[in-house]
Amino acid sequence: MKTRRFSLCISLVAGLAAVLVPMSATAGERFVDIQSVDPTIIVELRYAGRNNFIGHPLYPLGTRALARPEVASALAVAQAYLQRYNFGLKIWDAYRPTAVQAQLWQALHNSDYVANPDVGVGSLHTWGIAVDATLVDSWNREVRMPSDFDDFTPAAMWRYMGASFEIGGHVRLLQYAMHKAGFLGLRTEWWHFTIADWQKFLPPEKAKSAAQVLGTRWDGNL
Repeated sequence: MKTRRFSLCISLVAGLAAVLVPMSATAGERFVDIQSVDPTIIVELRYAGRNNFIGHPLYPLGTRALARPEVASALAVAQAYLQRYNFGLKIWDAYRPTAVQAQLWQALHNSDYVANPDVGVGSLHTWGIAVDATLVDSWNREVRMPSDFDDFTPAAMWRYMGASFEIGGHVRLLQYAMHKAGFLGLRTEWWHFTIADWQKFLPPEKAKSAAQVLGTRWDGNL
């Protein structure tokens, strides 16, 4: 019986650790597993496999999609809106450790798409306040969008300029649902969304410098 109880305690602790993890060495906040807030949201962390521009996994096996509680709750709002139209969210990336951000920067060295982790606040992914997302249909299949994830070409721009009515409708629906839930977009990436009040989650001095650097990039208009 003692062995059973010990095993059960270990299982419960491991399960809790999968949901709540330390945010950073300097902050007392914690992240939550997005699917623990809304299990209907699909997750396919691209950096946990080989289907990314690096070509190999950057996250350990079993990595969960993590974010600040407020971000996860806002994603649930967007999901509820999309489900009215028989669509849903798929998360490609959420919280991203600084070490992974450094690997992405070393591979690309292009600040239009990858933030330099050594400058300012680095990536807002590392603060748990940004996610990369796309749409899925009622069968959880990805729908046609302007480009694939991490497509570093004009096709990935926030404003879809293509001729496909279907693709344009999909990307506008995603953007509108995220806008309604309280997210802002990024000029160069249609899939990237940051919680609108992101500055309150950063130390004041960092938030001010980030606003100066990122101010021309954020676009909450639809």
